[in-house]
Amino acid sequence: MGDTGNRMVFIAEKESFIVRVLIKKVQDSGVFCQFVPYSVNEINAAWGDASLLTLYMDDDVRPKDEVLHYLTDSLEEKNCQVILLGAQPEIDFVSKHMSSDLVYKTFTRPIDNEEFVKTITEYYDKVDSGEFKKSILIVDDDPNYLNVVRQWLKADYKVSMANSGLQAIKFLGKNKVDLILLDHEMPVTSGPQVLEMLRNDEETKNIPVMFLTGKSDKESVMAVVALKPEGYFLKNIKRGELLEKLQEFFILHK
Repeated sequence: MGDTGNRMVFIAEKESFIVRVLIKKVQDSGVFCQFVPYSVNEINAAWGDASLLTLYMDDDVRPKDEVLHYLTDSLEEKNCQVILLGAQPEIDFVSKHMSSDLVYKTFTRPIDNEEFVKTITEYYDKVDSGEFKKSILIVDDDPNYLNVVRQWLKADYKVSMANSGLQAIKFLGKNKVDLILLDHEMPVTSGPQVLEMLRNDEETKNIPVMFLTGKSDKESVMAVVALKPEGYFLKNIKRGELLEKLQEFFILHK
């Protein structure tokens, strides 16, 4: 796999022999791996850009509630996942504190070292291929605006583009997306017409839609809101604000 800059934080009560062995095997696979004890401050300091954590538990040894609460909140906020290692009672206890989509995989002790490392390398292969990224379809008849928004989003999301409502409908017949950013004012088939078509189709009716609109006057905004999309953005929104709003949306709609 080579050194790709991938990082993992390995959380355990103490840096025991087995913990050191597991960390060494992970590092040998090309993933930088750092030991951190059960401490909110130390986990927070070490986390950085790591998208995967491993939580290791000895028999009858579990992180305190404050650590579990911090991990659960932070995993959701950072869109990260955790691997749980331990005896079944400890894994069951921690799993009750976390939604299943935060737990990438569990390993009961004794741990199969090779399978554990294979799971981690496969995870980072998926990260590198963009498999875990949310997918967004941008629909707008202005090619320049399409390209600008795509450039803004492509580092964080899988981005597809359609330059008309009908092209979007055709694309959605073959592809699944997590969110549609839909231009409100389009020729031929307008944004509201596209939304109506999406809502009337069993395959697409539950896809979240946010309108893109160039009109900020109260009457125009009220007309957009009346269609009950998941939200709307003014087209003069800045990159940082758009990314922040999208992150908030996906956290709230897990």
